[in-house]
Amino acid sequence: MALDTLSREKIKVAVIMGSVRPGRFCDTVTSWLVSSLENSRDFQLKVIDPAELPLPGWADLQESLGVVELRRRLDEADAFIVVTPEYNHSFPAALKSVIDSAYQEWQAKPVGFVSYGGVSGGLRAVEQLRQVFAELHAVTLRDSVSFASAWRQFDESGELLEPAQAQRSLATMMARMQWWASTLRAGRRQRPYIPVAQEQVA
Repeated sequence: MALDTLSREKIKVAVIMGSVRPGRFCDTVTSWLVSSLENSRDFQLKVIDPAELPLPGWADLQESLGVVELRRRLDEADAFIVVTPEYNHSFPAALKSVIDSAYQEWQAKPVGFVSYGGVSGGLRAVEQLRQVFAELHAVTLRDSVSFASAWRQFDESGELLEPAQAQRSLATMMARMQWWASTLRAGRRQRPYIPVAQEQVA
């Protein structure tokens, strides 16, 4: 398939919700993200909510139907956006469980971040996630979207009070995601990455 044809294909983006806490603010931030991109000509979004998947403890991962379904969704995606809060200067345990439930499905794909929290806007969680995804052979985008004191930035209906800056940041992130996702998708189809990841150089 020609590269120009590939570039015209919509990029399948899995939006991964990072929190499962009752009353989580993640719903508000994810809804903003999805509504901001739902009319995009370049991206097709599908939300992965770990609260809706029967993910087991680590010992049962290989046998779980929830994990099989999660891996299927991740495998279908060309790229990922992780929506994460910051808990105690890090990212949630539920998100780590989602990440650790798969391996090859992450490889040679771009990952973007939308984070939220207190004064740091979740950026400390994002910096730690960059290290995790590097180990999974994924490519994290330089640019992200963050919401400091997030609960003050949205109104009761989930709309941003001052959306201009967040929309600019999102547009920048998605422009770079479009390049990385289409380029890496073409590369994976020309030469599968899994054997490369398994190579051991003497």
